[in-house]
Amino acid sequence: MLQSFHDAVAAARRHGDLYFATLLSRNCILEEFGSASSAWQGWVYTPAITVWVFLSQCLSPDHSCRDAVTRLSAWLVSQGRRRCSPRTGSYCTARDQLPEEVCRRLVCRTGKELEREAPQKWLWKQRRVRVVDGSTITMPDTKANQSVYPQSKSQRPGCGFPIARIVVVFSLSVGTVLDAAIGKYKGKQTGENSLFRTLHHVLADGDVVLADRFFSGWFDLALMLARGVDVVVRKHQLRETDFRKGMRLGHADQLVCWTKPQRPKWMSHQTYAKLPPFLILREMRVRVTQRGFRTKSLMIVTTLLSPTGYTAEELADLYRRRWDAELNLRSLKSVLQMDHLRCKTPHRVRNEFWMHLLGYNLIRRTMALAAEHSELQPWQISFKGALQTVEHHLPLIAGSASLTAACAALLDNIAAHVVGNRPDRFEPRVKKRRPKEYDLMNKPRAQYKKELAQ
Repeated sequence: MLQSFHDAVAAARRHGDLYFATLLSRNCILEEFGSASSAWQGWVYTPAITVWVFLSQCLSPDHSCRDAVTRLSAWLVSQGRRRCSPRTGSYCTARDQLPEEVCRRLVCRTGKELEREAPQKWLWKQRRVRVVDGSTITMPDTKANQSVYPQSKSQRPGCGFPIARIVVVFSLSVGTVLDAAIGKYKGKQTGENSLFRTLHHVLADGDVVLADRFFSGWFDLALMLARGVDVVVRKHQLRETDFRKGMRLGHADQLVCWTKPQRPKWMSHQTYAKLPPFLILREMRVRVTQRGFRTKSLMIVTTLLSPTGYTAEELADLYRRRWDAELNLRSLKSVLQMDHLRCKTPHRVRNEFWMHLLGYNLIRRTMALAAEHSELQPWQISFKGALQTVEHHLPLIAGSASLTAACAALLDNIAAHVVGNRPDRFEPRVKKRRPKEYDLMNKPRAQYKKELAQ
């Protein structure tokens, strides 16, 4: 991986590309665009420039179009080239032309490529683990956004924000996004498990899926087993557990048989008929002894049946790493500010969503490079520290006098931001800083302004 990074920096330097080309090359972008790139011929904002500027906007703390265009103009001047217009109209037009499927393919490509290049020692028992989790994002309150991603029905019109549900599949070894789905927050087939079923194509024979209790339904387990995929999930609270009835494997560890339920409405008759009449699963109790954890014991269900090949302690340690998905979503929503997107139409919202995931994958790539360079694990490095380091080093690295020294300095600085191992840390769930005492909005803003004017 380190040699490929040096080659990418050298190529970007040689061709005079924008500094984001060191993380995402022009050829990679054009390959995914294919014939669609011909629509940009002669534009200042070519497909590569548009993607790079969009990435800089998503990774910037400002997040505005004006900041992104100003950054491009400053880079063009530093390269001795003619600056672009400071107005954002051309950039917004070019950004609107980005095909959603291309943005999604770039996310999937960068996530899978990094996982393939990663050292084998980063895998769990030589197997690839996929961590699945869901969340929600909001967007500006426009008529177009409300029509596709309506706000909660408990909120009055004009007093809430359109909301969308997302489900993301992460790689446990390197933390990258392998694929994701976005849909409505409410309605039929809009739950996290329903969205995850649209992402089953990401799973390959021999993978292990790590997820919470939302994904522990009989049909979810059966569909993944049919693909040759093993599962480690928390058992749903509505299922009873009796360690006197199963085949005993150890203390609070047994094999059980789950019979096939009736066909759900969302499943076709053909798919239902192909599924087995029962599933042999392993149930085990995991006890949490650290202070500050709300749950003292967990019931885990897995398709990894061998007690010698996969011990209870190993499965408990693996399930504890499911929390990585929560941390990854926090990096996306809090650090990259993806919790509230800024585009005013659904198409642009989805493109903004995919670009945040793409930028996240590229930062994860630098973290993996730094981890390999310093003999660490990627999850031991701070995402925010890596983002801050990349933001300051990357624009200057291609123009530095010594390319090797500049790359080494970038990776050393990223590796220096090590996340502390604090398993017993706990904090009260309260806020010290008091918010300003404003009333909550309970009617449209235009009505408030009309009343103030009167």
